Amino acid sequence: MPSALSASAARRLRESLDEQLSALGEAPFEGGDEAAVAACADAVLRADEPLRAAVKAAVRGSLAVLADRAPGHSLEVRVPPYGAVQAVEGPRHTRGTPPGVVETDPLTWLRVATGRLPWEQAVSAHLVQASGARSDLSGHLPLWPVPPPGGAGPTARH
Repeated sequence: MPSALSASAARRLRESLDEQLSALGEAPFEGGDEAAVAACADAVLRADEPLRAAVKAAVRGSLAVLADRAPGHSLEVRVPPYGAVQAVEGPRHTRGTPPGVVETDPLTWLRVATGRLPWEQAVSAHLVQASGARSDLSGHLPLWPVPPPGGAGPTARH
């Protein structure tokens, strides 16, 4: 389980994931916690009308994965209204605006986090606002390997 994701948050993530999978006509998820985050993001992005709770869980879970993989306090990644984390090594800030800020909407964040939308393309299309010396997340994204076309995605059961 990503360390930034509490046990209750992991439980809510799994409940939201299973609700989204049910809405898609699919069976409940049976994998581990980090795989559940990837599966939730995937299910949200496949849904015509994603469930709000699933979007929230996928965003918060994927932000927790990012914070675990790129620990630090020099960059704040904001995905309103669902969450924000501090990540990436560098100067620590304690008050006010951090030295680097990345902000985007929930679905764009999930597309970038899962590799469906390349980081550079999202920034150049102004779908992501990134400022500061350490705001380039291309070295940290996607969070999970991008499956080949027609290959097994993160929702594959274990």
